[in-house]
Amino acid sequence: MLKQQLNFKLSQKLSPQQIQLMKLIQLPTQAFEQRVKQELEDNPALDSGKEKSEENEFDEEFKNDERDDDHEVIETDINVDEYLSDDEIPSYRLQANNYSKDDDEKKVPYAAGTSFSQFLKTQLQTFRFKDDEMKIAEFLVGSVDESGYIRRDVPDIVDDLAFTQNVYTDEETVERIFKYVHKLDPAGVGARSLQECLLIQLRRKTPTESVELAIDIMQNGFDQFTKKHYQKLLSKFDISEDQLRSAIEEIEHLNPKPGGAYSGNTRIVEHVVPDFTIKIKDGELELSLNGRNAPEMHVSREYNNMLKGYKESKEKTKKQKDAVLFIKQKLDAAKWFIEAIRQRQETLFVTMNAIMHHQYEYFLSGDERDLKPMILKDIAEEIDMDVSTVSRVANSKYVDTPYGTKLIKEFFSESMKNDQGEDVSTREIKKILEITVGEEDKRKPLTDDKLSKVLKEKGYPIARRTVAKYREQLDIPVARLRKEI
Repeated sequence: MLKQQLNFKLSQKLSPQQIQLMKLIQLPTQAFEQRVKQELEDNPALDSGKEKSEENEFDEEFKNDERDDDHEVIETDINVDEYLSDDEIPSYRLQANNYSKDDDEKKVPYAAGTSFSQFLKTQLQTFRFKDDEMKIAEFLVGSVDESGYIRRDVPDIVDDLAFTQNVYTDEETVERIFKYVHKLDPAGVGARSLQECLLIQLRRKTPTESVELAIDIMQNGFDQFTKKHYQKLLSKFDISEDQLRSAIEEIEHLNPKPGGAYSGNTRIVEHVVPDFTIKIKDGELELSLNGRNAPEMHVSREYNNMLKGYKESKEKTKKQKDAVLFIKQKLDAAKWFIEAIRQRQETLFVTMNAIMHHQYEYFLSGDERDLKPMILKDIAEEIDMDVSTVSRVANSKYVDTPYGTKLIKEFFSESMKNDQGEDVSTREIKKILEITVGEEDKRKPLTDDKLSKVLKEKGYPIARRTVAKYREQLDIPVARLRKEI
């Protein structure tokens, strides 16, 4: 049976200018500078500096001049796409410089120098390999990930060698070549597991009683070691606490990611430039916006003069009017961009000012326990702006405070009630939890249930599962893994 339904959908469409303004607001200082630089390159009607152009006296006359000699209507509110080729259209009409948290930064700077893989391949030259053995060794080195591991099973490696390198071998040969790879620097590279990685490093150390015990524990008590079942290790190896402590110290000084130091040339290098600065002067807070967010811009005098020249000319041909329409589009884009920069400055300052006053006590003390509950809606309602606008400011901007440079979104948190019925920030509770864990007896670390009871005694009645959630968000391991001897 067929059914007919009539659905009504209410939607709001943003203009291209509104969308571009939102994207400008989202950009942090450095990205904003690049955006301004790109616009200056793309639009010749836009100039930087303090000079201001004269008022465009031509606008009114041009609007009234509706017909040319052939009585053809000249549209002043014209679509730029009809008059400009793609490479003449300002980049903001074609691109989305959207730095949301869901996007990946595509421009990755690479440091010059030898790559990690090449560094390892160079070391293979110190061994005497037959042709096929060298191909196997190079294939293994090429399979090392940025942490220094080869996370592949030997049977799969044998198959891949046959299909991709035309090298037919067996598992025994690959295992033999693995031993050579494990002799390369940094120690532990080419391991297939954390256990193997640590054992390779321990076997390179000068043999001592502690090193030998550490090797024994890695070989025969790795599971108990990772779970910190120290009593089982003491019993299994029949050793004292001092002996176990010495062996653990040897293990703790090893590198679980031997490739980390060498793969740094593939990591994104990020330099944080604070978008705002908060200072304390005479006991009061003072907010300022980074001056790099307020560039001096003006419409090109040369382009305005072109329009004046058209106004003063006696003969106005169709070709001249087409050229003037092109110029006008560029001038309109320049004026819009200048206004967008002004609106961006105002939006950033108003939003951060509201956040600063909401968290006034925190910015005076620097103590996270002074952070008040605050959600995006609180600030949006205070400044009469959309929640999405506040989110764009908070997610990508940093503020320089007397206590360090902070990401603005970190000041937002939900609220909970303490035993006095007062709203307290979840950030405050997390800070109390962090302090409590830091002060615990590491020989008998507190379980989540005990932490819940301690927090309740301090006036924060939260459930054990909530403690577990906050503990995980703070990257604090479970009690068993915090245990020390």
